Amino acid sequence: MHDHQADAQYMKDLKESAPEMVSAFFAFDKAVFGKKTGGLDPLVRELIAVGVAVTTQCSFCIEDHTKRAVTAGASKADIAETVMVATALRAGGGVTHGWKAMRSIVEGD
Repeated sequence: MHDHQADAQYMKDLKESAPEMVSAFFAFDKAVFGKKTGGLDPLVRELIAVGVAVTTQCSFCIEDHTKRAVTAGASKADIAETVMVATALRAGGGVTHGWKAMRSIVEGD
């Protein structure tokens, strides 16, 4: 099990071992979530991040981006709706991938 607080101490090892890549990652993250970036406002970007974090099941991203979304103006209802939209897409993916199971029975592959 990943323990974010305990494992965060190893960030220095990651930075020391791959400094250019880690630096590039943080620059990319800053560009994506910077307030002056692109046409989407910070609230929309953070709600997208919450939805993606829910589907990728990254508890740390869920917590961080939810807090950022609230800071950017999201209500509890906005977060709940975002979660449900992401959940619907994730469930839909399960159904459509289920078609492959049905196809394998029909086609006998």
